[in-house]
Amino acid sequence: MTGYDRVEFGQAWLDADRNGCDTRNDILGRDLLHPTFKPGTRDCVALTGTLPDPYTHTEVPFARGAGDQVDIDHVVALGNAWVTGAFRRSIKVRAALANDPLNLLAVDAHNNRSKGDGDAATWLPPYKAFRCAYVARQIAVKKKYRLWVTRPEHDAMVRVLSRCPGELLPRDVSHLPTAVDQNITDPTARPSSGARSLVGTGSSVYYKNCDAVRAAGKAPIRRGDPGYARHLDRDGDGIGCE
Repeated sequence: MTGYDRVEFGQAWLDADRNGCDTRNDILGRDLLHPTFKPGTRDCVALTGTLPDPYTHTEVPFARGAGDQVDIDHVVALGNAWVTGAFRRSIKVRAALANDPLNLLAVDAHNNRSKGDGDAATWLPPYKAFRCAYVARQIAVKKKYRLWVTRPEHDAMVRVLSRCPGELLPRDVSHLPTAVDQNITDPTARPSSGARSLVGTGSSVYYKNCDAVRAAGKAPIRRGDPGYARHLDRDGDGIGCE
């Protein structure tokens, strides 16, 4: 996808609403049934629960660190958002879009990954009864962040909503602004001469394990941080060595 990279939307899972909990755990806490939480995290870090998956109408067990059964889906995929206007927005607006609960659902991981960066013209939830709500949510997100729709996407949305003319757009209950207030480095910004002088030096950060991360005072380490690697983040939530 031309010009798109996940880093254009900031690091994964900010604490955008500054409630002391990152966005991924906020969504797990919202969408899981009977969630349990890691002691001492003020009901932030979800450990177990059952997901009533809206995309398949099945129940999916969730256990932190036990594999990637549950994903947090961007209803308007970030790749689609990028090519329909997000590339024109600031990094703070893009980070808000990536962390806005209006655009996020906990879902079955397998189906989420089959979606990729698809829009309504190329992917819809297998559970047909949820398609109206799904498309309505996409429209609400695109309206909030002033993203456009392509002609095939528009036509697909019209076909879906023609079966449910009374479908309303979901309420934006979080009322988060369309720009985060955290300081985020824009990866598209031109580096200073000092920064440019470091390019090509081959310097890198590597941590063998979480003990090394903690010894360096870098725990927890997040996706996008120097030294982050998949072996440090066994549950794949973008935050390692918690």
